[in-house]
Amino acid sequence: MPTAAGETAAAIVLALVRAGHEAYLVGGCVRDILRGVEPEDYDIVTSARPEQVRSIFPETVPVGEAFGVVLVLEGGRSYEVATFRAEGPYEDGRRPSSIRFASAEEDVRRRDFTVNGLLMDPATGAVIDLVGGRADLERRVIRAIGDPDRRFSEDHLRALRAVRFAANLGFEIEPATFDAIRRHAASVARVSAERVRDELTKLLTRGGARRGLELLDATGLVSIVLPEVAPMKGVEQPPEFHPEGDVWEHTLRCLALLEPGTKPTLAWGALFHDVGKPPTRSEDARGVHFYGHSREGEHLALGAMRRLRFSNAEAEAVAALVRHHMRFMHVKEMRPSRLKRFLRLPDFPLHLELHRLDCLASHGMLDNWQFCRAKLAELAEEDLRPAPLLDGNDLIAMGLEPGPVFREILRAVEDAQLDGRLATAEDARAFVRARWGDRLGAPRASG
Repeated sequence: MPTAAGETAAAIVLALVRAGHEAYLVGGCVRDILRGVEPEDYDIVTSARPEQVRSIFPETVPVGEAFGVVLVLEGGRSYEVATFRAEGPYEDGRRPSSIRFASAEEDVRRRDFTVNGLLMDPATGAVIDLVGGRADLERRVIRAIGDPDRRFSEDHLRALRAVRFAANLGFEIEPATFDAIRRHAASVARVSAERVRDELTKLLTRGGARRGLELLDATGLVSIVLPEVAPMKGVEQPPEFHPEGDVWEHTLRCLALLEPGTKPTLAWGALFHDVGKPPTRSEDARGVHFYGHSREGEHLALGAMRRLRFSNAEAEAVAALVRHHMRFMHVKEMRPSRLKRFLRLPDFPLHLELHRLDCLASHGMLDNWQFCRAKLAELAEEDLRPAPLLDGNDLIAMGLEPGPVFREILRAVEDAQLDGRLATAEDARAFVRARWGDRLGAPRASG
């Protein structure tokens, strides 16, 4: 049954046709409809020029009229309506130097992959296939339209998009297209960080993340777009903890466990959680060690996230997942205060899920994961975040001079409170007098 978005897209096509123009659904939405999958977006192509599109629909945004693109706003969503076009030479590996309005066939033949080059009349469901896309869809193949070298020279990002589509859709890459990706892999380094970031995030979060990383490796793209990850190959680990093999295989197994729709922060955390192992690996008579790999991994992950132009909040969230992922080893031995502080970390459910993936991708033991879940069920919010027994004003009233020691004192008071050793403000004052009595001056009223 068509969704509201699909019905609206069909209505836009019908309005263009009634106004005397040729119009179709195009690209990924047609591909997904034929696969029985609800499209995320609906794109429309038409013979109507941008000014004609704007005259038909009351709410439009001219986002790229130089390229014949207008957004039509209907029902709280936007629908991209593009005039059929042919393109001049690409001089920057991203955009054509010029365009001219053209026929539907010319428009299709300048697109990237055959499965994205299908047109559909939504009124009848008829599909117009000028590039063999329907057969490739049935064969589950990603194939460049026309000459793959030309397609990848036009837009360098297409090499990465081919891998992403193959991974997300579970398709194979046609051999000539695959070979062309390998020849053009180095050119992806010239693509903007934001465009690379978005493709990699889709690769990791829309299904097939393990295969995506394997294809990045097989095509030579991994060292271009994820240079921090490539060194994980061949880095052996202690078999008693990692019977699955080296760091690369462990990471692949983590990615294989990611479900479509995984939160990007978790997906990137899974990719980077052991990225610090290659530079910290050491070996002695006792075996293989990765001392400090969480700290080194945090540094590498933060650098990668910033290089890919993630927001500071996103970069810090992923770095935190990497920084804390080894702490689960010690949860059963932690003092109550330390455990409660750990359990109340921002985004702790993501930390817990990364630990589950980490375990399932290696030794399979989930006892620490189960312990944390049990503690979270047992502890109320006021147990994890109790109201403070003292604040800075209380310390001033006790005769302490404001300064860095306040943080130390308040932290110690809260630790004792979380450990169950302090229950009242008077208990806390006595605790402070016992430990910092030499710093107390004459008691005075707080301001």
